[in-house]
Amino acid sequence: MEFDLAFNASYLVAFTMGLFSSMHCIGMCGSIIGTLTLSLSPEIRNKKTRLFPFVFNYNLGRIISYAIAGALAGVIELILTMPLSHDGQGHRLLQLLSAAVMTGAGLYIAGWFPRFAYIEKAGTHIWKKIEPFGRKLIPVKNCTQAFFFGMVWGWLPCGLVYSGLTLAATAGDIVKSSLTMLSFGLGTLPAVMGVGIMTGILARLSRMQYFKQTVGLLMIALALIAAMPWLNPYALTIHLRNH
Repeated sequence: MEFDLAFNASYLVAFTMGLFSSMHCIGMCGSIIGTLTLSLSPEIRNKKTRLFPFVFNYNLGRIISYAIAGALAGVIELILTMPLSHDGQGHRLLQLLSAAVMTGAGLYIAGWFPRFAYIEKAGTHIWKKIEPFGRKLIPVKNCTQAFFFGMVWGWLPCGLVYSGLTLAATAGDIVKSSLTMLSFGLGTLPAVMGVGIMTGILARLSRMQYFKQTVGLLMIALALIAAMPWLNPYALTIHLRNH
């Protein structure tokens, strides 16, 4: 499979971004998982084998919402870049914007740019219209409700999800944009699905400043790849192989 430089960061990079976002997910999605869990009957929430399908369906719904949002980002990309499509300037501007937002996310994770959280206000108006549908699904009584509950809460304003969407908007087409956000969502699964195991480990790591700074710097490195896709290790490998 030939590497496409127009797709400025591979699905693996999007997955890694989601993984890096895990510490933030513990604070936001963890509390929502708690709401979901407490709404279940004691017979279900006290037995992990019965609780797991509910948590799984919640996350399935959440990730599908990410994929839908990614497709919408792809549509926006087409609209914004159409006037400048003849010379690729529109796509290049989106690449640089994506890199800037990802850099802000990296600085935020490292604790150096707390004001990045203000970007979450961008989706507040939409969230106010969607959130009541999630409230109507409480208490959750079956896996279908858990799935739709996840779909609703997948639109919760989140700066790190928005950074993933800016990456998705540079993917090159609507399908790739959707798959980029699907990969991002899969990267968040270890934290959100880890009922008591992975979540506990990540919670301890999130209290280590040097670990947060390392993750933040790695996110900034991904931002450089977004801005300069020819730095992608896979792209370099293909280039060396062809020469």
